[in-house]
Amino acid sequence: MTEKYSDSDGYDSRPVYNSSRPVNYDNEDVFGHEEGHDIKYKTLSWQLVAVLMIAEIVSNGMLSLPSSLAVVGIVPGLIIIVFLGVFATYTSWLLVKFKMRHPEVHNMGDAGYILFGPFGRELLAFGTVVFAVFATGGQLLAGQIALASLSDNKLCLMLYTGIFAIPTLLCSLPRTLDGLSWISIPSVLSIAIAGIVGMVGAGIHPEPGRTISVTVPSTFFEAFISITNPVFAYAGHFMFFVMVSEMKRPQDAMKAAYTLQGFATTFYAVFAAITYVYIGNTVTSPSFSSLELTWQKAAYGIAIPNFLIAGSLYAHTASKLLFVRIFRHSRHLHSHTVVGWGTWVLLVILMNGAAFVLAVGVPIFNYLIGIAASLFAAWFTYGVAGMFWLHDSYHDGDGVRTWKRKWFQSGLALLTVLIGAFICVAGMYVTVRAIVEAYQSGAVASPFAC
Repeated sequence: MTEKYSDSDGYDSRPVYNSSRPVNYDNEDVFGHEEGHDIKYKTLSWQLVAVLMIAEIVSNGMLSLPSSLAVVGIVPGLIIIVFLGVFATYTSWLLVKFKMRHPEVHNMGDAGYILFGPFGRELLAFGTVVFAVFATGGQLLAGQIALASLSDNKLCLMLYTGIFAIPTLLCSLPRTLDGLSWISIPSVLSIAIAGIVGMVGAGIHPEPGRTISVTVPSTFFEAFISITNPVFAYAGHFMFFVMVSEMKRPQDAMKAAYTLQGFATTFYAVFAAITYVYIGNTVTSPSFSSLELTWQKAAYGIAIPNFLIAGSLYAHTASKLLFVRIFRHSRHLHSHTVVGWGTWVLLVILMNGAAFVLAVGVPIFNYLIGIAASLFAAWFTYGVAGMFWLHDSYHDGDGVRTWKRKWFQSGLALLTVLIGAFICVAGMYVTVRAIVEAYQSGAVASPFAC
């Protein structure tokens, strides 16, 4: 028995569901019919996808949130965190809707082809790989900070990064996300427990004489550079297409997205508020570094598995995009061939190697992450989702008449595009200005420095 796909927006509903995947879904799907194949990709339950999403998104980015509250004040800061969580849930819904209408979409590059043709495919694929590599590098730096804290900075920082890069590379090697999903469970537990330990540590050893601000008057530059922390703490939507493509029941994808956003929004708000209340305006980013030394080491030590797995997921995504691009509809995609495995291992090494070189060799790498996030994550998480709705409602419906008839949804989708554009431009401005000020103040170290 089949169930008609219900679309509350009123335009054409192509897929029809059966008990597993939509009928005819596999005919267009990137991985096709997998019966008899050596390597099967479509094996994930929505629960495991939720775990993967949380492991990827709820990571070192949350450690910058208390410092954002110190810049804008606790009330505006928490409003921003909660609003962005709700907004990210809406854009998740738009991405899943688009994926269900276009089973052939495996990544943002495929989506870009539908929206803008060959140029869109190359631009969004390039952005995905670049942001994923930079995000991997960001996790390597988080691992570096954690290892340095645990060992009282006894080694050169570059060595800590290299030590952390090796297990990150090894964990990137499974060909399917199912191979990463099970090790993502301890990753989620590690960041959740580390956050709790961090809050307890802040509460037991509060900063004496701390100042807590309800609101803080600040310039646009100061305010927005702090707002980018919660904006990019939710930046993981560029992986959603890849994850949904490996689900047994892609129609359950929103269950995973609701689980992710509910957990992330709640955890971010609670962690940021409690940490800020007990440490005050002197809280640093990452916030674990503001804790009393014993609690700092405990929190960083517990968080290490999350930093490692999140970095592996990013590197895996960059490698998977290129691998599927090279071998789509080829036997090397589903079979244990020398060419297939050789190419996969080479791509994983290249992605992790690029992340390592950038992390240790570029003195302004943290700022470059901000630029990459502004250029690409702002669109992947927010802006491009509105384009998906506008595109499908136009082509599956009555064109502009559908937009007029569904004026509220059309306006919301357009607003989403405009917000993505604003975050992109403003994020670029404040990041470039921060780079200039860092060079002027002499805060930029030399390449490959300890």
